[in-house]
Amino acid sequence: MPRHSSPSDSLRRAHEALLFALHHSDDRLDAVARVARICVELLPVDGASVSLIFGPDRRETLFASNEVVAGIEALQFGLGEGPCFEAARLRSPVLISDLRATTVTAWPIFAAEAADRPIGAIFAFPLMNGEISVGALDLYRTAPGRLSTTDVAIAMQVAAIVTVALLGERADDQTTWWTDVPFNRAHIHQATGMVSAASHLTAPDALARLRSYAYATGRLLDDVADDLVTRRVDPVDLDRP
Repeated sequence: MPRHSSPSDSLRRAHEALLFALHHSDDRLDAVARVARICVELLPVDGASVSLIFGPDRRETLFASNEVVAGIEALQFGLGEGPCFEAARLRSPVLISDLRATTVTAWPIFAAEAADRPIGAIFAFPLMNGEISVGALDLYRTAPGRLSTTDVAIAMQVAAIVTVALLGERADDQTTWWTDVPFNRAHIHQATGMVSAASHLTAPDALARLRSYAYATGRLLDDVADDLVTRRVDPVDLDRP
């Protein structure tokens, strides 16, 4: 974005670029990816992700701009806490300009774990359909730094346009369309079911046990779930210290 642009001009240019990306996409998921990439180009951030959120036990990452971002997304889901969950719950942006210098009471474990990764700042924006939050747009900086008022306004535009794309896609198939997403976590849901059946637990309790085991062993939830699904680990092993 040119430095001499006024806030209103910057917003207008951003809106035009975002709509162009939306209308020149092959499908809705491609639209989400294109809009998110444009967002990274427009704003002083180094990465972006888009997720659907159905609560702490069900979340699907639709787009992650790079491996670092994908790892942060996996960490949030694995712990069941983080800025995307908070933004969706509060239905309001969560802006952390310096992750290591900020004490975050809402997600302390995630903050501690993320501090060891090349992430300096995190900004999460809810994807709102009226009064209902359907997901989150997460933006990341490798170094600490703030978003300006105009930057926040542009990010909220991005979130609104991404929501339009998501709801359009969900209208086509409300139950299965996200199973083709590269970062989908169907294996976690399958592993949760295996633990639930083996230990006679409810699904939320089974997922909590998976998360506890992953955290205690210093691994990502995705990796533990893979081991269960591929039978490298037996569900009863999670009960052992």
